[in-house]
Amino acid sequence: MNKAISPIKKDDSISTEAQRVKAALVAAGLETPMLDNQLSNEEKYLRIQGLMEEVISTLGLDLSDDSLAETPHRIAKMYVHEIFSGLDYSSFPKIALIENKMAVDEMIKVSDIDMTSTCEHHFVTIDGTAKVAYIPNKKIIGLSKINRIVRFFAKRPQVQERLTQQVLLALQTLLETDNVAVSMQATHYCVKSRGVMDSSSQTSTLALGGCFKNDTGYRAEFLSK
Repeated sequence: MNKAISPIKKDDSISTEAQRVKAALVAAGLETPMLDNQLSNEEKYLRIQGLMEEVISTLGLDLSDDSLAETPHRIAKMYVHEIFSGLDYSSFPKIALIENKMAVDEMIKVSDIDMTSTCEHHFVTIDGTAKVAYIPNKKIIGLSKINRIVRFFAKRPQVQERLTQQVLLALQTLLETDNVAVSMQATHYCVKSRGVMDSSSQTSTLALGGCFKNDTGYRAEFLSK
């Protein structure tokens, strides 16, 4: 049985922009499956550190060895403060939006955005690039903020399809326009390093909104280099 999604409560620890994005994702059914366990980052770190000690010992490795002794600490720190920091909306990028005083109505596109995420099925790396475009309405976003939004949502356990849609909806919400497009191409190490062990295949995903979805010309221009 699917669990009911709780209403979004106002949280003064996260920005207004982050709360708007989170609410939009929940409403669209695109939020990462999360439960509020009421643990602080420090409590999460301590619990993961202890659990990783059990995992490493269960594998038959010697935690008294100087090469392994700090591994539980390193993994816990990495999970909470680095590769899964996008689970915490207080880490959402500070967004710089400016009024579209120049009346820009042509495509703004950022290509070759580095993207490193983690497969939520096996907790191994997803490595690739993203391309994002939008046609301004009343607002323009600082270019570096697009990269930061991609990075924020990538720093979660993810599936690439959801990640692509999350970036799309986040930008649509912040820019107050449907005219946003996102594409991603990535190598999944759960495919490359285990299972079928295919070292050359890549996965491409596409999320289109507004004119990018409805107008073949805009779509072609976005998909071109």
